Amino acid sequence: MLFRLSMASLACLALSNTGCLINAYPSNPNDRIKGLLNQSEDLRQVKEEWKRIWFLDHPSHLTPDRVDGGIQ
Repeated sequence: MLFRLSMASLACLALSNTGCLINAYPSNPNDRIKGLLNQSEDLRQVKEEWKRIWFLDHPSHLTPDRVDGGIQ
């Protein structure tokens, strides 16, 4: 009996932490769309920031052609 009660309370605790009780986004559809757009924009900016950190957005200086507009 005690085992069933502890398993039932554990199941209730696990189900309450799945996001059903605390919503990640507002219930208003307009506000929810704004929240989703902000989140997707943040993820897009992380990708560009990662390129900037690893200098992937700069031209390679190992090529024989001058591509950065320096003195020729």
